[in-house]
Amino acid sequence: MKEHPILDLMATTIEKVKQMVDGETVIGSPIKVSDDVSIIPVSKISMGFASGGSDLPTKNPKELFGGGGGAGVNVTPVAFLIVESGKVRLLQLARDGETIDRLVNMIPDAVNQVSSFIKKDKKEETSAE
Repeated sequence: MKEHPILDLMATTIEKVKQMVDGETVIGSPIKVSDDVSIIPVSKISMGFASGGSDLPTKNPKELFGGGGGAGVNVTPVAFLIVESGKVRLLQLARDGETIDRLVNMIPDAVNQVSSFIKKDKKEETSAE
């Protein structure tokens, strides 16, 4: 007995979902801020998947099939792992709906850290000359 075409349709859709989402989507690639500080993003993934079809009536001896499939993926950042001088901290973004507030509150600290790294690099360049 011949395989039904819906099986190929579902297999193709599942393969495309696998290509969209991998392990690095959940635990992102490290972002090197300085020699001793790295930030690793952590995300939550939600997926939906649907596939369906129908055999179409025909007088032709060939079977006719019509179908379709699709998937949707939602990636939401939930935390950052901060690796600093061999120590690891978890900085959560979402806590009881406070995501935006926490991001806004983090901006001044991030700007200060980047500014201090830039000043440090300029001092090292000046002293090397």
